[in-house]
Amino acid sequence: MALWTLKGIMTGIVSGRYPDEPEAMPDGYRGRPTLHQERCAGDTCRRCVEVCLPKALTWTTGSEATELRLDYSRCVFCGLCEEACPEQAVTLTRNVELAARRKADLTVGLRILGNGHASSDASAADLEAEIESTLRDEITRVFGRSLHIRHVDAGSCNGCESELQALNNPYYNLHRLGIFFTPSPRFADLLLVTGPVTRPMEEPLRNAYEAMAEPKLVVAVGACACSGGIFPPTAFTLGGVDRIVPVDVYIPGCPPPPVALMHGLLVAVGRLEPKIRAGAVNT
Repeated sequence: MALWTLKGIMTGIVSGRYPDEPEAMPDGYRGRPTLHQERCAGDTCRRCVEVCLPKALTWTTGSEATELRLDYSRCVFCGLCEEACPEQAVTLTRNVELAARRKADLTVGLRILGNGHASSDASAADLEAEIESTLRDEITRVFGRSLHIRHVDAGSCNGCESELQALNNPYYNLHRLGIFFTPSPRFADLLLVTGPVTRPMEEPLRNAYEAMAEPKLVVAVGACACSGGIFPPTAFTLGGVDRIVPVDVYIPGCPPPPVALMHGLLVAVGRLEPKIRAGAVNT
């Protein structure tokens, strides 16, 4: 018996159990920022907004209340907001499951009333259904058992690519979920795009999308692909992927770890549900 075969038998299965079991992120990992409404000092502080480089945190001032909004599609999870807030009204968790089918679902907020106290937006309780059950069932029927992905780098720094590469290692083992990468868009069910779309990549991105057969899905990976991130539209970049092709699922992060990528892909095919909702107070 070959030594590698014997070693494999002795080692046993090393692949992770996600999504059947939750994946524990290491201590200190910077994941989903959370807004604590009971701690926020309101419009008198603004320190978190001032240090936010990609402008993911913003204030909207009204006649009766001020609203602090957090856009996950722009957030790079740097942690500066947590460090700057004297009341710890913004903290980073280890939660990385942030994939959403609608870009609006990536924005959460809290309303700061005139007396300086925070409250939730009552309208947030009445959220629209994300997707009709019949459409979700159809997506699951078509893509739920096997999925082939064509990846397009539209101008990334290769941070997202390093995480994507990890999906095929023995631990994450994406193949066990029936998900595979393919070199041709003609054989792909899903177009996965990373990076802010640079102008030289606009036409190749459109061509890859048009070469795919229907039905097809598009997933934007990372803050740059979701919104442009720290790269607004300029003479060199066009911003988020949805400016060029329609996007079905957004996976925020800078870069999103393999677990976040797996969650987003499973959301895309209807095997998992998103865990955030538009406008909801993030506690």
